Amino acid sequence: MIIIGIDPGYGILGYGVLEKNRNKISHVAHGVITTEKDISMSKRLQIIYEEFVKLLESYSPDACAIESLFFYKNVKTAIHVGEARGVILLATSQRNLPLYEFTPYQVKNNITGYGRSDKKQVQKMVKMLLRLDKIPRPDDAADALAVAWCLAVELRL
Repeated sequence: MIIIGIDPGYGILGYGVLEKNRNKISHVAHGVITTEKDISMSKRLQIIYEEFVKLLESYSPDACAIESLFFYKNVKTAIHVGEARGVILLATSQRNLPLYEFTPYQVKNNITGYGRSDKKQVQKMVKMLLRLDKIPRPDDAADALAVAWCLAVELRL
């Protein structure tokens, strides 16, 4: 089973791809989709959509996990992140790809055993759990791998 995890954003959207084979979870790929600040939001969303569709075509995931929105102090940021999430939801829905959502608390708790862990703790655990040589960079990609891990351990396949 191939799982793609998403850390939503509109400037930087992290993705992580894992393979689950019985009880073994393996790293496949990770990275980011980026958009430039000086282009319109509609163009940024188009880029995110097109690049995410390429990822879906390339890795043919069986399921998608995405981090749910949490409260942002900046309302404009929250709206834009929500729009980027919407693009991901659309692409997964168009392919009838099962989509699972995890709160930041659930991700941290699942990865470190403590729902209020800091980013560095999560990143170190992702490196250890996936037996990687180094912490995945950028941070958004490491976060996306953590989201994918949550689904991998939750699914009893």
